[in-house]
Amino acid sequence: MAVRIEKDGSVWTIVHDRPEARNAMDPKSADDLTAAFLEFDADKGAAVAVFHGAGGAFCAGWDLKYVSTLNAAYPLAELDIPTARPRGNGGEIPRGPLGPSRLELDKPVIAAIEGPAVAGGMELGLWCDFRVMAEESYFGVYCRRWGVPLIDGGTVRLPRIVGQGRALEIILTGRKVPAEECLNIGLCEYVVPKGDARAKAEELAREIARFPQVCARADRRSAIKSHGLTIREALIQEWYNGREALIEDGVAGAGRFSGGLGRHGDFVKI
Repeated sequence: MAVRIEKDGSVWTIVHDRPEARNAMDPKSADDLTAAFLEFDADKGAAVAVFHGAGGAFCAGWDLKYVSTLNAAYPLAELDIPTARPRGNGGEIPRGPLGPSRLELDKPVIAAIEGPAVAGGMELGLWCDFRVMAEESYFGVYCRRWGVPLIDGGTVRLPRIVGQGRALEIILTGRKVPAEECLNIGLCEYVVPKGDARAKAEELAREIARFPQVCARADRRSAIKSHGLTIREALIQEWYNGREALIEDGVAGAGRFSGGLGRHGDFVKI
């Protein structure tokens, strides 16, 4: 199978392994990746996922051999998004052309990027909560050359991450964006030696998975859903979203602190 799940307790690594195409996405892989992430989100024992492309490439984008077979007059009509049902939880709307890009999961996903993450592969990287990139890895809208547009969230997520001007320069030129530049402009959060992206992403995933998960997910959800709200609207959302976490996790956690754990910023004994 081109998609597999490797589990280490509450940390799941979801691997796309299609080396003959540098992990370019065909419909079967898109279906299988979407199913894998929905399984992760639904499993009560899973806390954090790592998204990794095997064989030295994160994803070379959409499989253009497949794209060349589409009906040019009305391509991918089956993936149209019904406007009355906007949430992408796997039930209301179809998957994205490259798979999970429309899903709105309730748990974090970390991208572990080696080699190219270009065109649709870049869009999949942007879909993740944050990104760990190997030194030789890179982003780029390489589909600019062929007139294939960004339709997996690239024009939506990239400006939100790096700002509109920088995003438009990257989108319109289609140029290569190396890992170090990505780090400098906030397009990734870590740059590690070649071959170490997955290990670093899994290390971060294990750290996140140690914490009380109702609270972690509540804070993540509020940060994501605050985009576009007024300050007052965002504060209201944060309050009611966070109160559940305070009930479920916070009072008990404060009791552990009162009992002597976690003093002086200790994140080990919690």
